[in-house]
Amino acid sequence: MAGTTRVLIAADKFKGSLTAVEVAGHVTAGLRRAAPGVRVSALPVADGGDGTVAAALASGFERREARVTGPVGEPVAAAYALRPADRTAVVELAEASGLRRLPPGGGAPLSATTRGTGELLRAALDAGARTIVLGVGGSATTDGGAGLLTALGARLLDCDGRPVGPGGGALAALAAADLSGLDPRLARTRIVLASDVDNPLTGPRGAAAVYGPQKGAGPADVAVLDAALAHYARVLDGGRLAAAPGAGAAGGAGYGALAALGATFRPGIEVMLDVLGFEAAVEDADLVITGEGSLDEQTLHGKAPVGVARAAHGRPVVAVCGRLTLSEEALAQTGIDRAYPLTDLEPTPSRCLQNAGPLLQQTAERIARDYLT
Repeated sequence: MAGTTRVLIAADKFKGSLTAVEVAGHVTAGLRRAAPGVRVSALPVADGGDGTVAAALASGFERREARVTGPVGEPVAAAYALRPADRTAVVELAEASGLRRLPPGGGAPLSATTRGTGELLRAALDAGARTIVLGVGGSATTDGGAGLLTALGARLLDCDGRPVGPGGGALAALAAADLSGLDPRLARTRIVLASDVDNPLTGPRGAAAVYGPQKGAGPADVAVLDAALAHYARVLDGGRLAAAPGAGAAGGAGYGALAALGATFRPGIEVMLDVLGFEAAVEDADLVITGEGSLDEQTLHGKAPVGVARAAHGRPVVAVCGRLTLSEEALAQTGIDRAYPLTDLEPTPSRCLQNAGPLLQQTAERIARDYLT
C-alpha cells in the first residue's frame, strides 16, 4: 500500500504487560522510525473489562474518583470517567470490584461483593451522569450484582426481614427483594451493560460454572453459587432475564443490572467504539492497526480487535499481538488482513512479556515496511 500516510491505531491492552495507551505509543514510535512522514492518530480501545476507563480518559473524558467498598469489604479509591458535555459516564466494575482489588492471599468466592460498583454508579449519578456505560469484566465477585443493587437502595431480605450478607453464597437465604428504594435518578438514566461475554446467569455456561474457578471457587463452591444465583433470580424477577445475553457477565452483575436497573446489553467493544468516536476517527484512515495480548479463539467472541475490524468500513486492518493461535482463514473471516505476533521476534513467552514495548516498536517497523513504504 505505497503512499499510505494516515494510520489509526485502535488497539486494546496487552494484559500483563502494556496498557492500551502504551501499546499505541510503542506502535506510533515504530511506525515513525520506519516511515517518518506517516500521520498517526491513536484511539486506545477496550471491550468493557480492565482498561475501559483508561480508554475513555485517553479520548478526552475527565477522571473522577470515589472512595468505595472493595470486593472483600475494605475501602478502595476507584476511578470512573465523565464527559460533562453530554453527561456520559464510563464505570468499570473492575475498578471497584475486580480481581486486582483482592488482598494478597486469594479471593473470597462465596462472599465477595459488588457493593463498591454500586457506590461508583451512585457517584456518577451525583456528578450529573445521565448515560452510564457499565463495563463488566475482570470481577472478583459472583453475587449476581446483589451488592451493586443494595448500594443503590435495594433491600435484599431473609425470611426474618433482615438484610442478607454479602456475596453470592448468602443469596441462598434470600426471601424478598424490595426495589422500591432504588435511587430514583436511575429511572431517568440510560444504563448500557458493556460486556465481551454473553453467558447466561446459571447452568453449565453460567457465571459460577465458567468464571467461578478463576475467582477461587472449588467444585463445591461452584455448586453453592449456581444454586444461590438461580434462587436469587427466581426472587428478583421470576428468572425472566436469567438466560438473557450478558446476564452471567462479571459473576452475574450483568443480570442484576438487566433485571433491576433496566440496563440494555451491548457487546463492550461496540459500545466503546461509539463512546470513543471511532466512526469519525476512522474516516481519515488509510490503514487501521488494532490488537490485544493474545489473538486466539476468545478473540472471535466479542473481543476488541474483531469489533475494530468490523467497524473499519472495508479499510485494511492489521493486528499486533503478543501471541497468535488463529489460522489465516479465521483471521480473514474477522476482517483482519494480517496479524503480527511478538513471538515472531521473541519466542520465549517470559522474555516477550518483559520486552513487549521494544518488540512492539520493531513489529510496527515491519508493518511500516509492508504497508507504508
